[in-house]
Amino acid sequence: MALGEIVNISAEKYPDKEAVFFEQESLTYQRLGESINKLANSLIRLGVKKGMRVGLLLPNSISFVVAYLGIVKCGAIVVPLNTLFKAEELKYILEDSGASFLITSSYFLPVIEKIVFKINSLNNIVMIGEVKEGFISFAELLNKGEDISPSVVINDTEDIAAILYTSGTTGKPKGAMLTHSNLLSNVSSIYEALKCNDKDRFLCVLPLFHSFAATVCMLESLYAGGSMVIMSRFNPEEVLRTIANKKVTIFAGVPSMYAVWASMPKLSLDFSSWRLCISGGAALPQEVMRRFEEKYPVLIYEGDGPTECSPATSFNPIDGKRKPGSIGLPIPKVQMKIVDDNDNDLGPHQTGEIVVKGPNVMKGYWNLPEETHQALKGGWFHTGDIGEVDEEGYFYITDRKKDMIIVGGMNVYPREVEEVLYRHPKVKEAAVIGIKDELRGEIPKAFVVLKDSEEKITEREIINFCRERLAKFKVPRVVEFKESLPKTATGKILKRALREA
Repeated sequence: MALGEIVNISAEKYPDKEAVFFEQESLTYQRLGESINKLANSLIRLGVKKGMRVGLLLPNSISFVVAYLGIVKCGAIVVPLNTLFKAEELKYILEDSGASFLITSSYFLPVIEKIVFKINSLNNIVMIGEVKEGFISFAELLNKGEDISPSVVINDTEDIAAILYTSGTTGKPKGAMLTHSNLLSNVSSIYEALKCNDKDRFLCVLPLFHSFAATVCMLESLYAGGSMVIMSRFNPEEVLRTIANKKVTIFAGVPSMYAVWASMPKLSLDFSSWRLCISGGAALPQEVMRRFEEKYPVLIYEGDGPTECSPATSFNPIDGKRKPGSIGLPIPKVQMKIVDDNDNDLGPHQTGEIVVKGPNVMKGYWNLPEETHQALKGGWFHTGDIGEVDEEGYFYITDRKKDMIIVGGMNVYPREVEEVLYRHPKVKEAAVIGIKDELRGEIPKAFVVLKDSEEKITEREIINFCRERLAKFKVPRVVEFKESLPKTATGKILKRALREA
């Protein structure tokens, strides 16, 4: 089955049921299906062919859902873009993916105009809102498109539905190629693991460009025949009121959200519909879980999974033993194990790398055959996470093999931040690590050595320099100036020593 068909199936069963809510707007399954068909056919008419890459730069909205599924329904490949990215970051992904179309909003026009003429492959820009000359109206595509399923033949196990960019070891993002089958398999496994049904209402406040929200909230709710309530930002009180008023059953969030709720006064609202919280994206502190569950009549089930796995790989079982601090058991159809540096299997409580196998695992990295080979050695995806498994099969992450910093569920690769710091004319050396933060889990901290030790420069100057070139969540929150950085005998910076200092 092709990914774009999930709405058709639910529309046949529940045509008049509201599929998505956003602010004062909602769409029934029938109207959502019509919109997706119309967009898909209009894109085909404009010249979008099977396998073409289409960038998607939109905030959380019903338009995001229509655009995402309209792109995959016409056989093209959706490339979701982080709405927090600056011009350079967007340009890299659009160029690397070879995107020929971009669907975006007039809100992003200032950043789009900086890069649109610098990307050779990008021929057409579809705009929501005010449409400038030379751009294409999204509303017009919906008005003029035909409400029939496009006659595109899709091989679900081979054809790519989405390329999701994730931080790489070089500091440049890598495009994980997910097939229609990868995503649908993950959605069906989550459906079984979380005991989803057509009565479920998911609240999505996580960014839909992120694999966690796209799969666990958007695709899951549509697959289940449930409903999704979309919110554009996390206002703690407003989200809680929406959960109560909209009778939400499932909330998916990152630890920093639960930390806010755990520390604020309890709201006296009717949460009787709320049956399940999911936490992912970073480790959930057990104290946060305890304090949250003392206040609200719902349990948090921690899980995990990288973008390359569509993304879910494990959850604590909702009808079995829940182990705080654990990422749980592998979900249906997914295998996990711990291996040493030579890929030999390790037993319970032995520390090694977590590797994953299953129909949810990506096809590979876009245009990166060597990185694909390394990541999928022996048919197992090597996550880069260090962990262990107990006698009952529950997995625990103890460290990250990669130096990734996870800021409120968003991945930050230190090398990318360091590259920006090195571009500052006064900086000689730089190193970035993650430090604990009560709200976001981790934040980036930069250690900087100046070219001239007598030079006068402030922490604010460094932060502002980064802010102009990086998404807000990647910008160092703390800068420490040093005369030198600790190094190995071969000159490699010892980040471990910086963390321990």
